[in-house]
Amino acid sequence: MTLASALNHIHKKGLFGNYENKNEENLLKISEIKNLLIVQIVQYKSSKVSFESIDIDSLKLKNEPLSVVSDNDTRILWNGPKNWLLVSTKKDLLKNIIDVFKETDFAVTDLSHSRSIIEIEGEDVKEVLKKGCPFNLNILDKNNSINSTYNGIAFTVDVIKNNPSKLRLFSLRSFGESFYHSITDASLEFGYKAI
Repeated sequence: MTLASALNHIHKKGLFGNYENKNEENLLKISEIKNLLIVQIVQYKSSKVSFESIDIDSLKLKNEPLSVVSDNDTRILWNGPKNWLLVSTKKDLLKNIIDVFKETDFAVTDLSHSRSIIEIEGEDVKEVLKKGCPFNLNILDKNNSINSTYNGIAFTVDVIKNNPSKLRLFSLRSFGESFYHSITDASLEFGYKAI
């Protein structure tokens, strides 16, 4: 069975919006990210296990708001108190996660096929998000993550890098197309390249 991506029918490559007479390098870049392992890890309130001692792909969980721990392949986003979202290019990591996080202490849920992921990069990324998100995006820095809404659609922001900003935006797959249209419509003013 072939996996159809969440944005398969609407993400078309090319230049859009106010791109004329602009250097293509200065345009926003928008792409769909596919084939990532996405796992939600939640520690039960009744659990007495110390999550600080748990190691996933050489990364430790942090229970600090906005925090992201990462290496080249895996990112662990703080999603709430004792609640994390693990995103990795290593699909085989799921077996290790299930082995490490015992079901008596943690709920582990594979969300890989239930999310759409848009990556957006450029100088005006935060300006695009400010058009529909109530969160003060100016406080976000590299390796920060938040949950918020964009034009009424719940989404997660993962700040990959600064200067220029590069963010991954996660939404429920069922809202993927609407979310994509909202983001690309807000990007037209600046001009963008869909890659």
